Amino acid sequence: MVELTLVLVGALLLNIPCGMRRAGKRKFSWQWFLWVHMPIPLIVAARILWHIDIAFIPLIILAALVGQYVGGWLSNR
Repeated sequence: MVELTLVLVGALLLNIPCGMRRAGKRKFSWQWFLWVHMPIPLIVAARILWHIDIAFIPLIILAALVGQYVGGWLSNR
């Protein structure tokens, strides 16, 4: 359970700066696409490394989306 918490918090924190960079880009441009997808390999690697079950992927995606949203919100303040 500790590993799942670490992956969730990591996904959230990793996506905040990416969301800040994404916020100023035109939607669906290559830069926007880059900043949305850049943290994915690290999150997947952590999930595989700590043997997090596939059933938790929707929760991990939710944490990443919240990080993107918070980063965009901070950037627009």
